Amino acid sequence: MDRHAPPVLGTLNARLDAVIDRALAESRLVGTVVVVARDGEPVYRRAAGLADREHGLPMREDALFRLASLTKPIVSAAALALVERGRLSLHAPLAEVLPEFVPRLPNGAPATVSVHHLLTHTAGFSYGFFEAADGPYHLAGISDGLDMPGRSMAEQLQRIASVPLLFEPGAGWRYSVGTDVLGAVIARVTGQTLPDTIATLVTGPLAMADTAFGVRDRQRLATPYADGVPAGSPPVRMEARTVVPFIEPALAGISFAPDRVFDPASFPSGGGGMVGGADDFLRFLESIRTDRSVISPAMSQALRNNQTGDLLIDTRGPGWGFGYGGSVLLDPAAAATPQSAGTWQWGGAYGHGWFVDPVEKLTVIALTNTAVEGLTGRFGIDVRDAVYGV
Repeated sequence: MDRHAPPVLGTLNARLDAVIDRALAESRLVGTVVVVARDGEPVYRRAAGLADREHGLPMREDALFRLASLTKPIVSAAALALVERGRLSLHAPLAEVLPEFVPRLPNGAPATVSVHHLLTHTAGFSYGFFEAADGPYHLAGISDGLDMPGRSMAEQLQRIASVPLLFEPGAGWRYSVGTDVLGAVIARVTGQTLPDTIATLVTGPLAMADTAFGVRDRQRLATPYADGVPAGSPPVRMEARTVVPFIEPALAGISFAPDRVFDPASFPSGGGGMVGGADDFLRFLESIRTDRSVISPAMSQALRNNQTGDLLIDTRGPGWGFGYGGSVLLDPAAAATPQSAGTWQWGGAYGHGWFVDPVEKLTVIALTNTAVEGLTGRFGIDVRDAVYGV
């Protein structure tokens, strides 16, 4: 794609259609909704495959998905809104808000963790899916926010604090349950539940009517599937608890409990607990891209700009930093991507990916019901390359 001209719609459509059709034909995906917008205007939109394979229900453009980590930038925006209102500090110790939550360094000394550390995943926390089955998060029974229905936030915080941090806050980067802790901070300072606060500060003002810590319309909720094993086998419908291999065989994999979203006793996971669809998420991303969101232009820029210096973002590799709402592309050549410098992006474990290229004014969202192909498989790379015509 010419970097200074809009995509030729017919060619773009053909390229993306081919990527989607191939993923479905090869049984790498069950269903997907893909939306591409240029300067806020959709130039491609397609629902393909099945929302429920066993019942023959086709995917629809307004399908709802378990958003997993697409929740994170929404919760991050709420935190930044509270900072602007003087209700929250980016750099004050969390002990001022959550005195009962005392994470500790490897030597046992109390650690000073801030909201900035939680937003940037530099606090020293982790996720269980980065560990073997006998790793410390598993031994402590810490939820990744996608499983363990009925777990309370108080219990989750106690279990997180029981495991020493991987490093002193600010000294490294590790994708983590930090956004779940951030959700608890938000609830404490507002005196509301996290769902109510997000509705008040973000989804309500942006008219994201389908996005919530619950399901607004069960008939539109896509059924989740897991990658087939061995590779090339058809995806399998997720059960009450499904573990999906992730990164490498020695690790425990990602534990999913799809019915968690229906259990009101489950803590609202700021890192992965929301449900929503493509149109709402497009509205959110565009509000940040254009500096016309629920936070000021300066905070929108902070959310999408690098906040981690030269720390290695190990889940992305060379050429990437991390902001307050996702990874940030610093060096396209080092990252081996056709995207522009300044592109911000992330995904979700249930099988989603998105990115915003501010130079090309492109916003791309690919939601799927297949984990983890839609997140880390070939599909996301193929969608990206089809958009840029490479």
